[in-house]
Formats: sequence, structure tokens, C-alpha cells
Amino acid sequence: MIPTIETERLKLVPPSLECFDAYEKFYTDEEASKMYGGPINKEQVLTRLKADLGSWHLLGFGVWVIQLKSDNNYIGTCGFWQGKDWPRELTWWVIPEGRGRGIATEASNAALLYAYNEFKWDVVETYMNDENIAARALVERLGGKKTRREKFNDGLSRDIYALHKSV
Repeated sequence: MIPTIETERLKLVPPSLECFDAYEKFYTDEEASKMYGGPINKEQVLTRLKADLGSWHLLGFGVWVIQLKSDNNYIGTCGFWQGKDWPRELTWWVIPEGRGRGIATEASNAALLYAYNEFKWDVVETYMNDENIAARALVERLGGKKTRREKFNDGLSRDIYALHKSV
């Protein structure tokens, strides 16, 4: 069972077909999705959504879909991702019209608390492409500390940040 988390303004809910429009809006937008391998077509968007749901069943963790309490709209995802031979990471995305309102910060703090309190993880890490300035700024707002730099199996090197329980 995938839990639902609530914050002051948000619900973090399990991925479902109801969320497809938000996934499509994000992943077919070239500028919004460029750091996530986009843009991609509708069939690939559905594959991403299915993978996000499947992660919970295969790995015991995954991303939640961010839903605004004010209008029940879905506006992004936040949670945990781990590809084959990649480190587990905190990850998120928010559709363009949802940005600049502290939503990713609020959702990330909730996901971090869940990871430490419910999953009982010792540390949560995250990483991003060097040119992803917005992600780096969010990680720093969350108190992330650079712990190392690693070369990944896609050929890129990335800084890895630890987000400690004090969040």
C-alpha cells in the first residue's frame, strides 16, 4: 500500500491514471522536462507514470504525485527514484505554472521526513546535472551538503548531496 502524506497545502498521493494530464503537461514541454530526458511522446509519458507506480511495488519506495489541497489539481511529483546501478535519490518535478510557490520545497520536506521516520533510512541523497541550477538551489534550501562527486553510467559526473535528518 502506498501511503498518502499531507502538508499544509499539499497531498502527496500514489501515482494513478488520474495524474496522467500533469505528467503529459510536464514531459511533453521541452523546456520543463529537458533535465528529465524530455520532451517525450504520450506513450512514453504513460510509461513514465507506470514506472513511477511500479517502483513502489518493486522497490518499496517511489514518487508521490503532488496534489494541491486548494483545488485538487495535480502539479508534479516528489519522492524517491533509483535506476539500475544508480544511487537512490530524492527527486521532484513541478509543472511550469506551479513553480516559484515553494511547492517543491514543501513536498521535499514531507518526503524527507517520511524517509527518515517511516523507511528508517540513515541518509537521503540527491544529485542533478551540473546545469540544473534550480535543483541545486532547492537542495541547498533543504540543507543539502555536497558529499562527493561520482561518474554515472550515462557518462556524466554529478555532485551528490546528503539531506540529513535534521530537515
